[in-house]
Amino acid sequence: MTPAFEQLLAAAEATWPPAATETLGPVTLRDGAGGGKRVSAATATRPVTAEELARAEEAMRARGGAPLFQLPAGQEAFDRMLADRGYGIVDPVDVLVAPVATLVQARPPRLRTFAIWEPLEIMREIWAEGGVGPERLAVMARVRGPKTALFARHADQPGGVGFAAVAEDIGMVHALAVRPEHRRAGVGRLMMVQAALWAEAQGARHLAVLCTRANASARGFYDALGFRPAGCYHYRQKE
Repeated sequence: MTPAFEQLLAAAEATWPPAATETLGPVTLRDGAGGGKRVSAATATRPVTAEELARAEEAMRARGGAPLFQLPAGQEAFDRMLADRGYGIVDPVDVLVAPVATLVQARPPRLRTFAIWEPLEIMREIWAEGGVGPERLAVMARVRGPKTALFARHADQPGGVGFAAVAEDIGMVHALAVRPEHRRAGVGRLMMVQAALWAEAQGARHLAVLCTRANASARGFYDALGFRPAGCYHYRQKE
C-alpha cells in the first residue's frame, strides 16, 4: 500500500533536513544554510491570517532571504492568499514512489554500484560538477537516521553518485547525478536498484523521489522504473 502523502513529506524532510526550524504560530520557518529551497521554505499547518503571514515574512527577511513557502496540494486558500500578495509559483514538484520489492528484482552487476558512507572525494567531485556543493553535502551530513551515498562505475570510470536515507519504512533518494559521458548507459537505473537493495536492508518497503515537473527526462526515467505519483507540491516566492 502506497504511503500517505503526509508520510512521504515527513520522510522527505527527515532524509533531507534543514539546519534549524522555528515555529511562528501555524508557520514553520526553516534555515536551509544555503542548501536550497527544499530546506529553506516555510510551511503552514493550518490557515494563516494576514497578521501571521506578515510576521513570518518579517522573520524570513531578517534572515536575509526572500519570503518562500512550500505548498502541498490541499492548501488552495493559502495558495490564493500568497498569489494575491505577489508571490509567484516556483518549481512544481511531484512526489514519486515505488515498491522496494519491485525494484530489487534486478541486481546490479558485480563491482558496478556501491553503497558507501562517507562519500569518497571523487563522489564529491561528481556532485560538484552537477551543482551539488558543500551546502547540500552538509544537508546529507545532518541526516540522523540510516543513510548512504551511492556510487556507480561505468566503462571502468566513475559514472554517477546519489544519496539515500530511510525514515520509518520509506527510503528516499536525493541528489542523483550521472556524468554526461555516462548517461543513457543504465548508470542511473543501477544506482536506483542499489538504493532499493540498501533501503530494503534497513527495513524500508517503499522508495521515493522528488521530481520537478520541468525535468521531463528525469520523470521519464522514474516512470520507466515503475515510480508512480503520490502527491505534489510547489513553492511560492515573493516577487
